[in-house]
Amino acid sequence: MKLSVLDQSPILTGMNPHEALQQTTELAKWTDRLGYHRFWVSEHHSTETLAGSSPEILAAHLAAHTENIRIGTGGVLLPHYSSYKVAESFRVLEALHPNRIDLGVGRAPGGMPNVNLALNSGKMPNVEGYPGKIEELMAYLHGQDPHGMDIYATPRGETSPPIWMLGSSGTSARLAADLGASYSFAHFINGRGGTKAVERYLNYFTPSMQQSEPKVNVSIFVVCADSDEHAEYLASSLDLALLKIEQGGKRTHFPTPEEAINYPYSLFEEQRVQDNRNRMIVGSVEKVKAEIEELAQMYHVDEIIVNTIATPFEDRLKSYELLSDAFQLRQTETT
Repeated sequence: MKLSVLDQSPILTGMNPHEALQQTTELAKWTDRLGYHRFWVSEHHSTETLAGSSPEILAAHLAAHTENIRIGTGGVLLPHYSSYKVAESFRVLEALHPNRIDLGVGRAPGGMPNVNLALNSGKMPNVEGYPGKIEELMAYLHGQDPHGMDIYATPRGETSPPIWMLGSSGTSARLAADLGASYSFAHFINGRGGTKAVERYLNYFTPSMQQSEPKVNVSIFVVCADSDEHAEYLASSLDLALLKIEQGGKRTHFPTPEEAINYPYSLFEEQRVQDNRNRMIVGSVEKVKAEIEELAQMYHVDEIIVNTIATPFEDRLKSYELLSDAFQLRQTETT
């Protein structure tokens, strides 16, 4: 079993963006030492709660500060950008850090409609053209000239970063299968129906210039602590954060556990919190290990991506350490 990390650089109460990005850096270095397989960072725009708006820049920084762990994006929002430019950015990363870079891509807008306009010079992104952009991107990454214009993504090299298509539905799974890319299912976004999506990917996978066999992982929120009680205390912050995201409106920070515990939940809100627990695993290390193994078995995967948002930072680091010890990741990565 491989465990990996998705970090969204959360800006917690009393924290500024510099501190959030420094914590992402420390977490990458820590999970590298702990034996995690890969470390991905996300792309979000015009939000006061997440500091990661340029994942390719952050990935370059993290790769330079780590040694063994794979570094990637989870993911670049491709409809906003030129496939050629993205390919060249990641060819540079690959040249700097051969065989350590992942290119995760998604088609979600990444922000409100005005953000989409700002990213596209006043026009809405062409989401319908997303499959074509993936094909272009894969061709450029593998030294091809998809439009016969005598141009190539440089620097050219012997290795190419793999494309991971991110999704939370059967539609994204089928597209990844048809295009012959790796697939990452976001259980932390959609806690239901994921097994059918992954099954669809596996059933319809078509070999490509990137890979001959399907490759899939699953990401989920996890909060692990020495006891169920302390884990529930830490997870209360995420419970309230997810609720506020659902309700919309301006969000200025991720709440602390104290704020969450003192929040006056309505009966409807309490039900929403319970429903959102389908998107996370919370508890002591014994409980969390068993549920991660059950999740992997349910999806028929050998890699789970862990996304832990907890404060204080020491508890976030501890959560990853407990899982590393439980799954013996340090021994696994050195053999």
